[in-house]
Amino acid sequence: MADVMLDNQTAIRLGIFLGVLVLVAAWEALSPRRARRFSRWRRWPSNLGLVALNTVVLRLLFPVAAVGMAWYAKDNGWGLFNAVQVPAALAVVATVVALDLLIYLQHVMFHAVPALWRLHRMHHADLDFDVTTGARFHPIEIVLSMGVKLAAVVVLGAPPVAVVIFEVVLNATAMFNHGNLRLPLAVDRVLRLFVVTPDMHRVHHSTVPAETNSNFGFNLPWWDRLLGTYRAQPAAGHEAMTIGIEQFREAGDLRLDRMLVQPFRGSPGDYPINRAGRPERE
Repeated sequence: MADVMLDNQTAIRLGIFLGVLVLVAAWEALSPRRARRFSRWRRWPSNLGLVALNTVVLRLLFPVAAVGMAWYAKDNGWGLFNAVQVPAALAVVATVVALDLLIYLQHVMFHAVPALWRLHRMHHADLDFDVTTGARFHPIEIVLSMGVKLAAVVVLGAPPVAVVIFEVVLNATAMFNHGNLRLPLAVDRVLRLFVVTPDMHRVHHSTVPAETNSNFGFNLPWWDRLLGTYRAQPAAGHEAMTIGIEQFREAGDLRLDRMLVQPFRGSPGDYPINRAGRPERE
């Protein structure tokens, strides 16, 4: 099974990405949680255009990508699971969980350091919250994230199949938990014990800094609860909360060219962790 997955990873990744995208988009149309401010025609070309741009950038800068690095580490005996013999299933599960924790910590860091927040805030500056928001990341952030992931793969000695599983699951859950989906409250309450739900992650996209700096998980919800960053609901409620950040609130800011230059415009504002209330430097 693992060999089949590795041999067909490109087709599997693309198939699952497109399948989840279509499924969540259809679900949003049938049972939306919030009314949209802007039409999909206004937002989706830029958000999906970023997917294409980021894919090209990663292919050019990292030809081997994370799975290739996992194979290279395996061939050279690098990393924990290539040096210590453990059951293959345990190594796969431990790698997926460890990489998910890393993504959580990296996400917190992008909120904590003003220079990194400038890159990450483009994700938050979307003026609606739907399945395509889960893929809206600045190319520089994507490159930095890939560098961190490659280092983690080497240190862990991550099994290649674990890297494929992690990336497929992360992409799928990111689209799901950014979905404008209405789930029964009882279902959401149980589901968020095991995976980040749309209602849980939507809090993170509030314009209120204290809410923006909560619920950092993308896949597993445990890190927020264990490390004190969990917030159950937005103060204004999901229908009334304002999505985005205080900057870049014009329709023109949804254009791809304006999105790409956002890191170089304006100040970081009060969103970086522990910065709220501090005066801006001249």
